[in-house]
Amino acid sequence: MDSSLLKLPPLDPVRGFLCAARHLSFTLAAEELCLSQSAISRQVQTLESALGVKLFVRGTRSLALTEAGTRLAERAEVWLGEYGRLAAQLRAPLRPMVNITASVGISALWLVPQLRDFQAVHPEIDVRISTTNRVVDLAHEDVDLALRYCADRDAPPGSTRLFGDTLVPVAHPSIGTGLVLDADTLADQVLLDYDNAGYPWLSWSAWLAAEGLDRIEPRSRLRFSHYDQVIHAAMSGHGIAIGREQTLAPLLKEGRLVAVGCARREISGRSVWLVAAPGPQRPEVQTFARWAHRVATGQEVPDPPGGSMR
Repeated sequence: MDSSLLKLPPLDPVRGFLCAARHLSFTLAAEELCLSQSAISRQVQTLESALGVKLFVRGTRSLALTEAGTRLAERAEVWLGEYGRLAAQLRAPLRPMVNITASVGISALWLVPQLRDFQAVHPEIDVRISTTNRVVDLAHEDVDLALRYCADRDAPPGSTRLFGDTLVPVAHPSIGTGLVLDADTLADQVLLDYDNAGYPWLSWSAWLAAEGLDRIEPRSRLRFSHYDQVIHAAMSGHGIAIGREQTLAPLLKEGRLVAVGCARREISGRSVWLVAAPGPQRPEVQTFARWAHRVATGQEVPDPPGGSMR
């Protein structure tokens, strides 16, 4: 095997050489490294033999670096300094981290806008968000908590309901402030549509039919394959979207979106649930579960989903 590592000169003597180069003294280097003077001398000789160059000019009472020794000392100072810093980081205890999985829409529209609050209160806890629309296997993947939007009957045992689903048209304040969406105004509006057959209640066709407005053509429609794209288009002033009021609560509170004046429609039997991985929960996971429940419901929860808070 042709390994570049096997061709490296011995590494242990580099420490003795560098210490001697700093002090220009084998005696002082030996004292710093708790070795004998002869041990430092042997380390330097071993390194000189491996490299095929002299590293020191040895006088009767003096020690000086050769040109090769100066070059090696400069580079070795950098190498060993970096190695020392890395070793210190590796030895340090890891910061507590909570691994969360959530759909694209919940992550972008509800969780991320509110993480600043959690970080302000718990700066000692790191959060890692895995954004995916697939259902993650919490028992076998490196995830602590999941935020899942599903039918209530499909919520896993032990999960905690965070909020339901109420639909209301939303738009940028420049479009939606004071607007009432009805037979007189619909023809002038651009509708932003979520083009996903799996969520028909989020389409404008279903909404307009329920409101008796399906025979009126809007000015135009823009269709998107992801719900977060629909909402970002609304925030950019491109038109009116069907908003999930609880999911968009942070954006509505900040005034980045406003509810358009018309009826709200509650979607019964579907909610966002907080689901915990099976087994005991670390303290930081319990802390995040409490925070998520408080932000979603305005109430404290005595126990996180799937485990005791005590």
